[in-house]
Amino acid sequence: MEGEGKREERKWAITWEGFVQELKKAGCIAAPMVAVSVLQYLLQVVSVIIVGHLGALALSSAAIATSITNVTGFSLLSGMAGGLETLAGQAYGAKQYQKLGTYTYSAIISLIIMCPPICVLWIFMGKLLPLLGQDTSISQEACKYSMYLIPALFGGAVLKPLTRYLQTQSVILPMLITSSCILCFHTISCWILVYKLQLGQKGAAIAFSLSTWLNVILLCLYVKYSSACEKTRAPLSREALYGIREFFQLGVPSAIMVCLKWWSLELLILLSGLFKNPKLETSVLSICLTISTLHFTIPYGFGAAASTRVSNELGAGNPQLARMAVLVALFLAGIESVIVSSGLFLSRQVLGYAYSNDRQVVRYISVMTPLICLSFITDSLQAVLSGVARGCGWQKIGAYINLGSFYLVGLPLAAVLGFVAHLRGKGLWIGILVGSFVQSVLLSIVTACTDWNKQVTKARERVLERRSSMKDEEK
Repeated sequence: MEGEGKREERKWAITWEGFVQELKKAGCIAAPMVAVSVLQYLLQVVSVIIVGHLGALALSSAAIATSITNVTGFSLLSGMAGGLETLAGQAYGAKQYQKLGTYTYSAIISLIIMCPPICVLWIFMGKLLPLLGQDTSISQEACKYSMYLIPALFGGAVLKPLTRYLQTQSVILPMLITSSCILCFHTISCWILVYKLQLGQKGAAIAFSLSTWLNVILLCLYVKYSSACEKTRAPLSREALYGIREFFQLGVPSAIMVCLKWWSLELLILLSGLFKNPKLETSVLSICLTISTLHFTIPYGFGAAASTRVSNELGAGNPQLARMAVLVALFLAGIESVIVSSGLFLSRQVLGYAYSNDRQVVRYISVMTPLICLSFITDSLQAVLSGVARGCGWQKIGAYINLGSFYLVGLPLAAVLGFVAHLRGKGLWIGILVGSFVQSVLLSIVTACTDWNKQVTKARERVLERRSSMKDEEK
């Protein structure tokens, strides 16, 4: 009996030691990834702030163009790049280093293929927005702004896979350095182009495109010459073309998984414009969405860490370590959400003054703040669980969950509470909050019921058997 007690004690000691080790590994990925995501998000914020001083028309058109291009373009590319987290992460874990480089080429080619149809939509934005009830002058200026973002779209088609390529190898520091430099470059170049060269709002779009391509160039140079990427550098070959189909099988549902929630939040803003005081409701909902989006850059870093660690360990054939990575990521996200939401709740009476001096807006935001705090908790959980889904290759399951959570539960409930129960913006946000809660619960159930040994088998089959299937296609 005494020997069994010692063995049991030893078992728990090893488990705790493993938890601490995994916490260190995840922290080394999550902390810089949080900084990277915040820095990249600030690029568009800086553009809108600088353009805002040109006048109401410039600010409105730039804000609408930024929202539309995010929804129809950049979010789509970012979501599709999530497919690379599965393929590249598992290949790296299985020590199939050359395949990681080949998968990255497949992703870049696939995203570039997606760009021309998006460009057509942006080019005709000036004619499409008035059909949605937007002012004609604002629509025309928004169209001009969007057209100057087209180079950034193609740059994003290269940049998104490059960041996943480095992320899946846990090479985060170069992205942190380049993102910091790019933000400084963008701030200066945007100010020069807008004010000194008097290009107006289109100068901000040009600066964003230049910043995106400069980031691509810097990361490409690092990948080419750094010893950290020596094993995973691969020549461009026909194998990359063969991988396009496989990438689309994971990339498309990954994009749907990301975009379904993003679109639901944009629909909230449109619905808020139907209330009796649309300016107040739209302003408050926009501010709440801005706060929520800014916070999401933090758990997104935890989700990226979860995706990397889970995919690496599955590829390496370590089911228990993959499970441990999930627990650690949830632990980090839980602590973060409690700390941030508590701080936000305590500052609810003055939070609105950061965005407006209108007392009505400030009071409204103070009422909305408790709901935003609850959103922080659900967002943190779903960011990590979505990262786990990308690491395992569950993008299709995630897409179905998001479809049901937000479009069968969240948005209908939001409409009922907002318009029928007359809760206005508060009702809209409660509806989406319930949708986020349902999403988190369903993703938690899927994760809890996962057979990690089976996931290891699937990962090994995906990575190791691909070469033989390509040879069959060649024959």
